[in-house]
Amino acid sequence: MVAKIILVLLMLFMVFNLMRALMAMLRNDPTKPPMTRFLGRRVGASALAILIIILLLASGVLEPNPRPY
Repeated sequence: MVAKIILVLLMLFMVFNLMRALMAMLRNDPTKPPMTRFLGRRVGASALAILIIILLLASGVLEPNPRPY
């Protein structure tokens, strides 16, 4: 249960950073952090989420759908 909450929080963090990157792109202010910083954080959070999912599947906490159709 805790792992699922962490994954949901990571997804929200990704959306938040995507919106901040959009605002940075639209503003184009050289004194503010660049858009790539926010996109990099989003990619890092995505990699962490995938790693957590793989670990949970390997440990048996999450069970994949046996019949995906």
